[in-house]
Amino acid sequence: MNVHDRSALPAVAPQENAVAFRLNGREVVLQEASDARLSEALRTGLGATGTKVGCDAGDCGACTVLIDEAQACACLVPVGQVAGCAVVTVEGLAENALGAALQRAFHAHGAAQCGICTPGMLMAGYDLLKRNPRPDEGETLDALGGVLCRCTGYLKIVEAVRDAHRFVDGEASEPRHNLSPISGSPPPAGRACASIGTRIARLDGEPKVAGTEIYGSDAAPEDALWLRALRSPHPRARFTLGDLDAFVAARPGLVRIFTAKDVPGENSFGIYPHLKDQPVFSTGETRYRGECVLAIVGEKAAVEAVRMDEFPISWEPLPPMIGSKAALAETAFTLHDFVPDNVLTRGRVERGDVEAGFAAAAHVASGAFETGFVEHAYIEPEAGYAKRVGETIEVFACTQAPYMDRDEVARVIGLPLESVRILPSACGGGFGGKLDVSLQPMLAVAAWVLDRPVRCVFGRIESMISSTKRHPSSIEAKAACDAAGRLVAYAMDGDFDTGAYSSWGPTVAGRVPVHATGPYKVPHVRNRSRAVYTNGPPSGAFRGFGVPQAAIAQETLFDDLAAAAGIDRLEFRLINAIRAGDTTPCGQVLEASAGLAECLEELRPHWERLLADAAAFNASEGRTRRGVGVGCMWYGIGNTGMSNPSTMRVTLSQDGRLTFWNGAVDIGQGSTTVLTQIAADALGLPVERFDLVVGDTFRTFDAGKTSASRQTFVSGKASEKAAAALRAEILRLTNAGPAARLSLDGTTVRVEENGVVALIDLAALPAKANGTVLEGIGSFDPPTVPLDENGQGVPYATYGFAAQIASLDVDLDLGTIKLNRIVAAHDVGRAINPMLVEGQIHGGIAQGIGLALLEEYLPGRTENLHDYLIPTAGDVPPIDIILVEDPEPLGPSGAKGIGEPALVPTAPAILGAIRHATGVTPRQVPVLPHRLWELLRQKEGRP
Repeated sequence: MNVHDRSALPAVAPQENAVAFRLNGREVVLQEASDARLSEALRTGLGATGTKVGCDAGDCGACTVLIDEAQACACLVPVGQVAGCAVVTVEGLAENALGAALQRAFHAHGAAQCGICTPGMLMAGYDLLKRNPRPDEGETLDALGGVLCRCTGYLKIVEAVRDAHRFVDGEASEPRHNLSPISGSPPPAGRACASIGTRIARLDGEPKVAGTEIYGSDAAPEDALWLRALRSPHPRARFTLGDLDAFVAARPGLVRIFTAKDVPGENSFGIYPHLKDQPVFSTGETRYRGECVLAIVGEKAAVEAVRMDEFPISWEPLPPMIGSKAALAETAFTLHDFVPDNVLTRGRVERGDVEAGFAAAAHVASGAFETGFVEHAYIEPEAGYAKRVGETIEVFACTQAPYMDRDEVARVIGLPLESVRILPSACGGGFGGKLDVSLQPMLAVAAWVLDRPVRCVFGRIESMISSTKRHPSSIEAKAACDAAGRLVAYAMDGDFDTGAYSSWGPTVAGRVPVHATGPYKVPHVRNRSRAVYTNGPPSGAFRGFGVPQAAIAQETLFDDLAAAAGIDRLEFRLINAIRAGDTTPCGQVLEASAGLAECLEELRPHWERLLADAAAFNASEGRTRRGVGVGCMWYGIGNTGMSNPSTMRVTLSQDGRLTFWNGAVDIGQGSTTVLTQIAADALGLPVERFDLVVGDTFRTFDAGKTSASRQTFVSGKASEKAAAALRAEILRLTNAGPAARLSLDGTTVRVEENGVVALIDLAALPAKANGTVLEGIGSFDPPTVPLDENGQGVPYATYGFAAQIASLDVDLDLGTIKLNRIVAAHDVGRAINPMLVEGQIHGGIAQGIGLALLEEYLPGRTENLHDYLIPTAGDVPPIDIILVEDPEPLGPSGAKGIGEPALVPTAPAILGAIRHATGVTPRQVPVLPHRLWELLRQKEGRP
């Protein structure tokens, strides 16, 4: 493709394949086939990469543009249709007052998290505001309904659109927030209050609202070849390859086909050092639909022209094992020779005498619960490129774990770790799904062998069939309490379908038994779990590592016990809430920061009000019934009983640059901003003085993976220690005390204490590498104790706690559900940035809604964003947030984590509300209308 600015050229007649139109007010001529997608032409031919592509089917809306002032999905518009039209993309919004105001409103409200949907949301919002500068909530929801977001829960986007009029012509610089109340102990006085607790906008937010952020598909060397994977269409099959060399030779533009024999190092990868069970390229037999067999590399047009029905491969489908029950049957075949019974791993927590507890109980409840595969559905499909630089391989891709990627690529290529460089792109959503490597090993192999850059962009279907999922679960559980409602025993046996390969199965099997009793005091416990190999897609990490599935069973049974004991459901939870000083089922004494009881107390007035509202509503005899439910959670921050370190670095250079070297990948949760706030307070200089270097494995220390809600707690503490070390060095050089105030003016550090000023001339100090003259390095590894054979130990240094209420209406004739409101109280330790905490809670609740009511990944059936349903803007109700601050002494300024805790209690609260409204208890999620209708039919005795 070629593009010319017509203002710089003499007027000429359009060429045969030329398409002329106005792009953001500029006349352009594009050489492209008239049936090419406008989205591709904008991105590749015109460099307008702010227009994102998430599906190529008009399902996600990320590619929304305006064509002659009307919204359109650019992925559905042929280039020929825009001839003579005016096209506006996100890059053009800043050129007019309204568009610029909307961008500022998005930034100020924290409406962009990962940012991949932001261009589409901005264009949809801009289209609305041109017609209606002050829309109401309903009008805004309608306007945004065609654009999907997986991160934000939509509420801050809606707020930003509705508030944009205040930002026109600089009328406002701050958003009109509905501030979440914060309860708990006040923050400590003094220097540490400067940034901590403030609602500063994301430090990486402006490129996201401008459309200039660089994601995995937005950049690659101009001479990069393209890679396309061939994947199995069967859940289990043998395959035979034909003459691949002849196939390549007959097709100009193809360069090479890579199979397992072309891998220079080890043809395997996996999360655990001892468990590398997944091949880069399959050999002989595939174990799930979507498994990679080989990679076709060449020029883009040639690679795209390859038809799978003419490719030299023959398939022999084999009977698959679908689901844990089939894999555990006596007649089941063995999927992996090293695990004859198909049980990858087991988890166990046992304390007390559970059978004696049940025998002595006044009330006992039990049940079986089922959950299915859940797709991450991040709007950005996997994308990136690799290139060889001498004896080094560089990989630029979306990832949550650059150092883990480095280790896997090094193994696959057969290189030392120091010869592999991972450069994380901006990550357009992850939620655990981008912890596993995907295209990185393939790209690295091809680029290394060919000594040419190679790039790859997954399509939506490829992303969904090849990526990991939330583990399906089959849980049998039993709970008991005494006559006063105090819990006495809990037992759970859970099977978790880990799919064809291990991925994060051992982590899920290990974490679930620790959490399965919920955040309550239970003296007698026996929780057991198994991760089971099947021919399903690999199940990996997805926001909670199995805890949401276990919470559904546990919270449902506790509602049963509350009813049997005649105790209000919220009061039942308060009676049993674990508190500081109590002992967990693992034998760990919670020394501090256990804020569940306070969360429940904060919810009490909302609970009473919503119950009264439901009673009044249900006083009528209509076929719509209202219900209210409550769900609680706890979540261990970081790895389970394992080392979990992070290291950070802060430097001052001779030229006065203050640099924060941060290896933690921000996937939209806001860690780049939060960690900088922590470092700024520890050092005593403002956030805006910091330059940031993020994620590059050649330039930053290992900060660990972005998962398990660990970055604020673990990397935050490392950031605090690094900045404190730099501050200590400055104070040492000036012989100043801890209360001294710092400022930075050019190359001079000014240190003031009690009216006495000392100066450090940075330019006069001897420089280290990169001009560094002063530095602080900080590391933190939370103290834990590995679990013994009965699950006794200290699995986590701290826990997040939360309670949520859901109010909803059920149509008894249709089985449909409408959410009215969710109230969420979360103990976050300390809210470093309340606006970002709110965004995480909104987004987690939205995903919890999907888990409870909408989302079910069925291989071969729901492999796109049309058939696989995630919540839209209209599906997320108003959410009231209460931030409870029960400081964690180990955390930075008392902070813990929030990413996963936000999701866990939502589904249990919704299920409790369904039961309250209808009298039926769903035990399979998602609660799709036909499933609820069937339960209602059985209850009412309808045919």
